[in-house]
Parts: sequence; C-alpha cells; structure tokens
Amino acid sequence: MSKFHFKVFGLVLAILLFSIQMIGVADGSDPVHGGTLKVALPAELPALDPTTNTAAVIDRVFYNNVYQGLVRIDRRGEIVPCLASSWEISENGKLYTFHLKTGVSFHDGSDFTSADVKYSLERVSDPTTAVPHPEYYSNIEKITTPTVDVVEIRLAESSSTFLFNLARGDSVILPKGVEDISTRPVGTGPFHFDNWKEGSSVSLVRFKDYYDPDLPYLDKIIFEFMADVNTQITALRSGDIDAIAYLNSPENALTLQDDENLKVLEGVTTWEVILAMNNSLQPFSNPLVRKAINYAIDRSEIIEGVTFGFGKPIGSLMSPTNPNYIDLTWVYPHRPTKARSLLEQAGYPEGFSATLTLPSSYALSLRSGKIIAQQLKSVGIDLQIKKIGWGQWLQKVFANSEYELTIIGHAEAFDISIYANPDYYFQYDNPEFAEIVKKAEKEIDETRRRAYYAIAQWILAEDAPSAFLFSAPSLPAMKHCVKNWWSDYPIPVVDVTRVWKAK
Repeated sequence: MSKFHFKVFGLVLAILLFSIQMIGVADGSDPVHGGTLKVALPAELPALDPTTNTAAVIDRVFYNNVYQGLVRIDRRGEIVPCLASSWEISENGKLYTFHLKTGVSFHDGSDFTSADVKYSLERVSDPTTAVPHPEYYSNIEKITTPTVDVVEIRLAESSSTFLFNLARGDSVILPKGVEDISTRPVGTGPFHFDNWKEGSSVSLVRFKDYYDPDLPYLDKIIFEFMADVNTQITALRSGDIDAIAYLNSPENALTLQDDENLKVLEGVTTWEVILAMNNSLQPFSNPLVRKAINYAIDRSEIIEGVTFGFGKPIGSLMSPTNPNYIDLTWVYPHRPTKARSLLEQAGYPEGFSATLTLPSSYALSLRSGKIIAQQLKSVGIDLQIKKIGWGQWLQKVFANSEYELTIIGHAEAFDISIYANPDYYFQYDNPEFAEIVKKAEKEIDETRRRAYYAIAQWILAEDAPSAFLFSAPSLPAMKHCVKNWWSDYPIPVVDVTRVWKAK
C-alpha cells in the first residue's frame, strides 16, 4: 500500500464507520395469514433449477420461497442464518463449522440432514457437471459430516466471500440423490411448487410442514409473466394482479405514484450503471483525461433524465445495498471548468473526438449516452454514438475490448473485484488495487475487511478507470393491501416469505 493510501486510510475508515445507509423498513402493522398474491414479472422462466441456469428470473421466483441455502441475504443485504442456525470460523479462516436447524423437512417429506448439504455443495463444485459457476466453490478442499446436524467445510485458503457465495441461488440445498428438479422443484422453503404453465405463470403453495409454523403468511403465490409494462399496469389497476415485482420503466413509476389506489416503493438495486473507458487506448490511458470526464459529468442531470430521479448516484463500483459500501460521490462534483483544465494539462486543450458504443437493447444505456454526449461536448469532447446489437456488444466490447467508451450496468453485488482483472474489458491494470481486493477477499475479520473494501473503493474513485454514474432503482408497484414488501433489492429476488395481504 502506498504512503498516499495510508494517509487516506483514516479518512476512508471514518467514512466507513459513520456512513448511514437508508434501508427498507418492515411494515409496522400486524401480519395477516391467508390469501393469494398475484405478482407480475417481465421475464419468463426458462427453467426451474437455479443451480444449472443463470437466468435471474429463476432466483426471483424460487430464492428462499422454495429453495433455501445454509445462509441467505436479507432485505438489508446482510448474510443471515437460514438452514444453518449458526456457524463458527477457525482462526485461520479455513474451517467453517455449520450447525444445522433440526426438524426441517423437504417438500417431498424427507428429512433435511448434513448429507444433503454435502451432496448439494459437491454437486455445484464439480466442474464436469452442468452448473454455471463451479468457481464459487473451487476453494472448497473437503466437506465432512460429523453428525446429521453438523457440516464442516475446509477451504484451501481463507475467503471473505465464501459465505456470500453460499448465500447465492446457486448454493441452495437439495435432497441427496435428487434426480431431476428441472420440472419438479424440491426444496425446504415456506412454499412448495404447485405448477408451471410455460409462457404464462408459475404458482407456489404454502408448505404446511415448514419448520417455522408462523410462516409464510400467504397461502398461495402466482407469478404471472408479462413482458409489456403497459399490460402489467393495466392488470394492476384492474385488480387482475396485486403487484409488479419491479418496473423496468421509471417514468411509469411517476404515473402510478399519482394513483391513490396504488403505491410504489423506492429503493436501490445491485445494478450499477457506468461509463466504461478502454484504459489501454489513448486518450483514456491518461488518468487526467479520465478525471476530466468525471468532472464534466453531471450525475444529477443523468439520474433525472434517465431514471426520472429514482436512481442513486455512486462514486465507485459498489452498490449502496452492499454492507461494505461507502459514499464517494463527493469526489467528482460537476465542475466543467476543472474538466477543461485537466484536459489542457493532459495535452488536449481543444478536446478530442471519441466513439461511444452502446447496446441498442438497453434503454438506460441509450438515455444515459445522449445526456453524457451533451455534457462532454461542453468541455470539448465530441462523442459519436454508435448503437450495436447485444450480441455484437458482447463480442466486440466485452470479449475483445474493441471500443473507446461504452455504458452498461453491472448487477453482481461484489462486482468491484472485476477491476482487479487487467484482461477485463476496461483494460485497467493497477496491481495495488488488485492486492487490496485480494486482501479484502481473504480477510475474515469484518471490520478489517470493510476497511480494505473502503480503500479499494477509494482507489477506484481516485484513479477513475470508469465514470460511475448511478445505481438503478428498485421500483416495485402494488396495491395498498400488500404489506412488508422489500424496498431495496440487494440480491435479484422476490422473497415473499414475510409478505401479507391486509383484509
């Protein structure tokens, strides 16, 4: 760590310790049992197994509703117990001992034991199987089951992200030896699978043998697939559905807010929208140019124009839903004069021209691009917008780094680590940053780990390999009778375990 970053350590740690995050607050009224909840989702289910398919909609429907893991992510973004009631971590951070809840049954009637945990985690750890992310578990050295309610997992090296990986939808626990959950899900959650009408809906029913007898509050959930937002809104207003899980078009949230029969919750997601720069190309290899771009950008104008004021500004690639987040938006206030001065220092007193390549299918990217092009023009940077299809974007921009500037959203909760990969499409190479992230990922002490992530965020803000714009909003809309819905989405799920409908 450089002397400079040692100097800012105290500042960053102070920000970390005293930053207060606004989080969703549970409804204060008394829960009511019973009733059916109908929820609209814009995407259809391609499959039912979250361990072999990466589609986010599978987790939205099944995470903690049907399938559960040893731990889970709660509405605050914290890792909390689920099928494991508690756990201990050895001093060297390599041995995790999980104590399992007792009296837990799968939906097929079989008892949940440590053997199921061992089977499930070894299944997703096997790189020869069809699971999409065996790398989440590549650090696992051995899994043992001393008793039916104790599991020991030994890691090759300590990892601060191991528990988070166990909280992912990929890590849900299945019955040992289950043959096929692609058409008939079997989990331990508060709801069991009822039926799937492909292209139309999927329904879940209250599991009467759930280990917490007070949950869930609802008798049934029906997730209806509606791709068109106008169809969703019409269905909500007519009473055909009770809630829209999230509005893809923020402008419609304004309209629904004016409807006295409905409510729209405002929150944040893990979707960080950025202006990415190819750090391997001139002039973006010059940090003065990258900083100039950051000073030239007016994030408040972008948020108002793109998300109609619902987005949350960010100053680094860390979502406000992440417990490690610190607010660094103050680092680059909108100062065009400062931007022009930096461009002159960098050798571009008259500015320069560049191409902004945008994926044509992403409205947030297209809207942001138009506004940013206008803002940068005011300091002498002339952007030519080039729209390409999503497949082309993945090949040219993401895979081959054949671009100068682009705008895209990153949805993973710990995406900050991608800046530690010099081969990633940013082409950003900072060994010091990579070392700090590595330390953060290995540090098991929470306070020290958060301090490392705070420093990592500070380095990114100071180095400005990208311009960090905003966190996309979470905008679920629903009837007033729907209670205790998540405002923030720290993980892309629609967990309705504790949701109820007032009479």
